[in-house]
Amino acid sequence: MDTYTGTIKPELKIQELTAEKVKFILTNVDLSMANALRRIMLSEIATIAIDMVEFELNTSVLADEFIAHRLGLIPLDSTEAEKIKYSRECNCNGACKECSVELNMHVKCTEEDITKDVTSRDLVSSDPRFTPIQEGPKDPGILIAKLRKGQEIKVKCIAKKGVAKEHAKWSPCAAVAFEYDPFNKLRHTKYWIEEDEQREWPASRNAADDFAPGDSEAFDFNARPNRFYFEVEV
Repeated sequence: MDTYTGTIKPELKIQELTAEKVKFILTNVDLSMANALRRIMLSEIATIAIDMVEFELNTSVLADEFIAHRLGLIPLDSTEAEKIKYSRECNCNGACKECSVELNMHVKCTEEDITKDVTSRDLVSSDPRFTPIQEGPKDPGILIAKLRKGQEIKVKCIAKKGVAKEHAKWSPCAAVAFEYDPFNKLRHTKYWIEEDEQREWPASRNAADDFAPGDSEAFDFNARPNRFYFEVEV
């Protein structure tokens, strides 16, 4: 990074960090570097997701393919994903403990006049490091299907390591966006103005952390963006 930016090192300041969102300011980098970081976060961070589903029994109203698609999109805890090998790097004949995680689910509705929800809480992982994401003990889990009396689902799932550029189920986040130059000092945005620019185009919330232009400040034709406001939804 010193070679890229000279003597000025990139800086990252975290503004907000929760279980669902991360906000930070990235400075001293080029626009291309900021966009590359956005694309890497979206598509090149490895996670664990269900890749194969074997149905032993399914008497629900949903087709096997429909349930398998839902199972693939259930987020799994991937904190230790780096300890799992990619399938292409493993010498096994399909799946083993080195490159995969087995999850089983067996749910049957036995009560009359009751609709039983099948959720991600019903998935039992063979490895406690890789389990469906839950917000807490009261989280009901992600709905997969609904069963009536006599209906049953029994499946075996194989979760593997991958990245989102192969399939969206491996995406580590829901959305990544960034903004720069909230005061439009670089004039990269052309506003449609009818009467008053400030009233019709109020500054974004990131303007509070930026540097407002002076009333008599001259336009700098050589200026380049180097301060970026990121927001990541996970």
